[in-house]
Amino acid sequence: MGRNTRVATVCQGGNFHNTVEANREYIMKLLDLALKQKPDIVCLPETFTAASITKPIEELAETVPGPTSGAVAQRAKKHSCYIICPIFTLREGKIWNSAIIIDRNGEVAGIYDKVHPVTSSSDYAVFEKGVTPGAEVPVFDLDFGRIGIQICFDINFPESWRKLSENGVKMVFWPSAYNGGFPLQVYAYLHHYYVVSSVCTEKSRIVDPCGVILAETDKNMSIVYRDVNLDYVVSHYDFNYSIPDKIMATYPSRVKIRSHIDEGQFLVEPADETLTTEQLQKEFGFESAFEYFQRHAKAYNRIFQDKRPVPQKAAHGERPMYEKN
Repeated sequence: MGRNTRVATVCQGGNFHNTVEANREYIMKLLDLALKQKPDIVCLPETFTAASITKPIEELAETVPGPTSGAVAQRAKKHSCYIICPIFTLREGKIWNSAIIIDRNGEVAGIYDKVHPVTSSSDYAVFEKGVTPGAEVPVFDLDFGRIGIQICFDINFPESWRKLSENGVKMVFWPSAYNGGFPLQVYAYLHHYYVVSSVCTEKSRIVDPCGVILAETDKNMSIVYRDVNLDYVVSHYDFNYSIPDKIMATYPSRVKIRSHIDEGQFLVEPADETLTTEQLQKEFGFESAFEYFQRHAKAYNRIFQDKRPVPQKAAHGERPMYEKN
């Protein structure tokens, strides 16, 4: 069963300072404001303590636990909130561009190390002035759902985002040095997961699984949040034109439905925690868009083998394909 989850994100907004301590103090003030909104999880920007500081990376990287993760952990425990804390870390004798997940008890729940740090030398021999690339794209099971993390330059490597989708992630956090723009919506749309960015520049965003921006920061708002349920399903309208009306008639105000007719899809997300998408799919007979696409792929593969497609029994049965019934 899913649960309603309040997701918040912070934007540094180009407010950089001359020391790690000053950068930390500034972001902690924004974090304190975000925590007043009683979120379940907050994401902070990429390496926010080191923004604009020109010191060697060895002087910027911190141990875990350390000063920044410690300050975040205190707040996470006090407010019973997950916080994603992206900083340069010093571990195992190497420096990483990391996103540390601090859990509701103030403990480290996991660390993602940026798999694709950007080059800082013209010969591509040094990355981010000494960062070691991470080797894995892990997933993290939190009490409200499965999440993944990508960081900044990772946006240019679709295979990592696809791997997160294949491993069942429902929300991807993207701390970054820059806004990211349209690709974040593309990944959300292609993989049907939420994407939440937290940036050092102007626009931290919350993007829904159909690629729609639900909220974004601006010069007057450094924090935004939204309530979501990670138990959701994106379905294709084919064979399902009547489904949104039927759900709304049966469960008025208890299920959020967002229609995206241009893309031929709609999103179903229970607002009532006693309802699940599994229950709704069984009751009304509809499948996810991914299942719909996969049924086509199975048929195509048979044809490629010079075989007749095997008849499939889909949840929609004999409903009309392009009209309400």
